[in-house]
Amino acid sequence: MDVYANNFGNIGRYWKLSCLAGATAVLLTACGGSDRDNSTEPKPQEPDPISSIAFMADVHFHDVYGDLKNSSFKGVPTADGKFATIRTMYAQLTSTRLFNENYFAFRAALDDALAKGVKFVAFPGDFSDDGQPMNVGGFQSVLAEYEKKGMRFFIAPGNHDPVSPYDNEEAGKSDFMGLGGTTQKVFANKYSGCLNAEADVVCTNEMMELGYASLLKDLGDYGLMPSVNDIHWETPFSHYKDGKYDLETAKAQAGLDQRSYEICKEGEGGRFKQAGYTQCATIADVSYLVEPSPGLWVLSVDANVFVPTDKFDPSNPSQSGSFSGAGNAGWNKMVTHKRTVMAWIADVSARAKAQNKKLVAFSHYPTMDFYANQTDAIKGVFKSGAFQTARVPEQATAAAVAATGLPLHIGGHMHFNGTNDYADSQGNYLVNVQSPSLAVYGAAYKIVNFDGPRKVDIQTVALNNVPRFDELFPLYQMEYGYVQNSTNSDDIKRRWDKGILSSLNYGDFTSRYFGELSRMRFMDEYWPCEMKDAAMQLNLAQMLTMSQLSTYVTYAQLAELGDSAPLKPTASCLFNSGTAGTVSAAQFAADWAQAEAKAKTLAAQQGVSFDAMAQVSAYTFYGDFHRTVYAGGLSLNDMGKERVEQYRLLMDAFPAQTTAPLMVNGKLSDANWVSVPFQHQFKQVFSILRGVGSGKPSDHFVVDFDAQSLTQTGSASLSFN
Repeated sequence: MDVYANNFGNIGRYWKLSCLAGATAVLLTACGGSDRDNSTEPKPQEPDPISSIAFMADVHFHDVYGDLKNSSFKGVPTADGKFATIRTMYAQLTSTRLFNENYFAFRAALDDALAKGVKFVAFPGDFSDDGQPMNVGGFQSVLAEYEKKGMRFFIAPGNHDPVSPYDNEEAGKSDFMGLGGTTQKVFANKYSGCLNAEADVVCTNEMMELGYASLLKDLGDYGLMPSVNDIHWETPFSHYKDGKYDLETAKAQAGLDQRSYEICKEGEGGRFKQAGYTQCATIADVSYLVEPSPGLWVLSVDANVFVPTDKFDPSNPSQSGSFSGAGNAGWNKMVTHKRTVMAWIADVSARAKAQNKKLVAFSHYPTMDFYANQTDAIKGVFKSGAFQTARVPEQATAAAVAATGLPLHIGGHMHFNGTNDYADSQGNYLVNVQSPSLAVYGAAYKIVNFDGPRKVDIQTVALNNVPRFDELFPLYQMEYGYVQNSTNSDDIKRRWDKGILSSLNYGDFTSRYFGELSRMRFMDEYWPCEMKDAAMQLNLAQMLTMSQLSTYVTYAQLAELGDSAPLKPTASCLFNSGTAGTVSAAQFAADWAQAEAKAKTLAAQQGVSFDAMAQVSAYTFYGDFHRTVYAGGLSLNDMGKERVEQYRLLMDAFPAQTTAPLMVNGKLSDANWVSVPFQHQFKQVFSILRGVGSGKPSDHFVVDFDAQSLTQTGSASLSFN
């Protein structure tokens, strides 16, 4: 971090704002005061300073009644005469976010925040589906409606807005719902299927993906550009004469031509450029600091890092593939590829502390481990790359961000609810709060309320009840009927469980959605083959029995047991060792009975009903696991006390020492005794479940920066501890 301190002499002169201390009405006129300061004339009463701000991450706004302009497709007609421009239910159930119902959740969140008296709302990126004109325009329309009610909005960019630094006129989606429940391709005009006039493609630039310049033009009013309503506004590149803020100067310096920097494949260019740096490009950074109310500093960090690829051509920087996506870069790349911004954050933090400002930063990406410090365990037991662990900031990254002196950061991106903190030996203390998405299970937003500059109350507001959440269900019923009756192989693959259409409320809907997402995607994508078999076949009582099982019967012999075997491994998951077992397969029944007796005793000792555990299906278990990974302690409240106690029993039931199973060529050897793989692997699974479900306070809590503490307040969530 010395590099940031060493460079303050070069760039810090841009950020000296000596006249901001003690912000009052004087600041609304000029930093030097006013000739009328001693006048006896009545002055307009200043509004009370606002010390609270809501954060709504990953709204992923898709305009379900949008206008696909200049196209032949209006959408799917509804019973009330509208046209719905929506994605299919199948597309939703295989995506890590909803596309349609979050339209209603967004309005519900704004209504709730308004009712609570919240005036400021910030969006930590991915406020739109993919930065398309139809969706950005729809998002704007909603904000305009609530601005009339007295709210103000501030945005930070995410990896979906923009998807890349420049407009992409080849983008689009293949999974819009078409007439009769079919699927419909809708793409921008330069898509190959549009250029070739393919009959099954709807073409409209409403589906192009907007880059920085277009988004700034459309959304500048939401913090990205200076406003007459603000006491102060700056960027990492601002330079105010004598350090005095001036609105006209701010406007003159707000264009992208003055908010760009050089980025190379190896790191930031410009004055940081080193010998051997290649593929250097100049792109925008739209970070800003705003003081919308006296004493409140809101720091929006553009943490998108688009690294030039080998395909980058300076003469055609907007061509497809010129930059790597920002999704996996995040703060890990910020410390190497946006060093100017990092130095600016340090300077802002120092000034905020010196001037007694209430500083909160937000960006799209987390600044530290967001898996309740379970990342290494997840990497150790699940498939390579499972649960998007490539997106977890390294420890050195958390240290670098903390060293800037930044006290509080609100992030999104992972659609998670969680809190983590980091303290270093220099006295720096950084709290990272992950604000959940409105478009997944655990949908919620955060309210940050300052009690002075050094203490803050953070509340998580769950969105379980959303008006109109089921408004599109008749269209999904049409889709369901179509795929059920179709004999087309692609349509057959798109079949889903219509039980979700019986959802009672938005919370129930998102919970069911996550169950189907787990079944249709996560289990294949994240879980090793043999673990998937166990997780998708065993109920909780059988899992508890397996934790107590001692047997010499092998996986190879399970096939001999037929339907009587509780676990039926998939042959392709196993390596055929050609080795016979040392005991008869019939011995397994006796071994199982003995293990079941032990399991029942354990359950009775803990006051848990073994029979009730048998009613908790495999589907419920793996859905609970994924729901808890995403929503943390919030998911435990949905499970209820009884199931939390069942899981707690399982967490403590495994042997103290387990043996790693024999693997051959990446497959489980069928020579393993049946108990060995399960006990070794699922002991870790339940340990991870405990960790993510019992992390640091994330529901309603207080941060004391002087004490470097997080304290749960109000009614705590259920816990596995």
